[in-house]
Amino acid sequence: MAKKKCPECEQCLPAWLAAFGDLMSLLLCFFVLLLSMASMDAKKISEAIGSLSGAMSVLEGGKQTEISKKRIQKATPIETTEETTQTVNLVKNAVSDVNEMMQKGQETVVSVEEAQDGFVIELPAALLFKSGSALITSDDTLLFLKRIALIIDEMPNEIRVSVHGHTDDQGPGSKSLYKDNWELSSARAISVLQELLLDGVNPNRISASGFAQYTPVATNATKSGREKNRRVELHFFGKKSENQSKVKKSILDKAAAK
Repeated sequence: MAKKKCPECEQCLPAWLAAFGDLMSLLLCFFVLLLSMASMDAKKISEAIGSLSGAMSVLEGGKQTEISKKRIQKATPIETTEETTQTVNLVKNAVSDVNEMMQKGQETVVSVEEAQDGFVIELPAALLFKSGSALITSDDTLLFLKRIALIIDEMPNEIRVSVHGHTDDQGPGSKSLYKDNWELSSARAISVLQELLLDGVNPNRISASGFAQYTPVATNATKSGREKNRRVELHFFGKKSENQSKVKKSILDKAAAK
């Protein structure tokens, strides 16, 4: 009886090799996408090649491993983090609540505005003080400042607060304890600062200054404009680096030498 001939095997790749090839193709596509989305820095690449050359001695370029001293590192703006956004939202909620308590549905009086280096809370002087006075009399305002103090305590230590006092171009009045707008604006800023200190704000994180009538936000020719100019602002900003302060000192030294 004749034996059956064994059929010839099909000429094809093993299953494992086909799967391995697919995996390598996917990895190649993945790294191509990463490369297309990355920003290339020729200087950094050359430094990395020099480091590999010195460590492994397999690439061209010799033993140059030192990072170039001529390269200038450019500072990038601080991106808004989730923590910072949450803090600003807390401040906005506090401002919204105090507006509801004070105005009861009328026009908003306390406002929050973004600034170049942080944000600003603007408080009309009428909500804080009587005419020509620097004594805080509103209980609602005192509660609002306590709430702001709690928010400041939750902020990072790098955040600083500067209290700015402003007036209109009218004098404090003959019945006032202050002889001019410089004294009045400074006293009002210090009054708000002292209240925040009583509420637990770290003295190292806060300062106060008066600007009198010289930084208006509206015209002093109308009553409504003068009301807008009579205000106290809480400026929130990041602590300046030591390098910036050294640069300022060096500029002042050069000016003094002249």
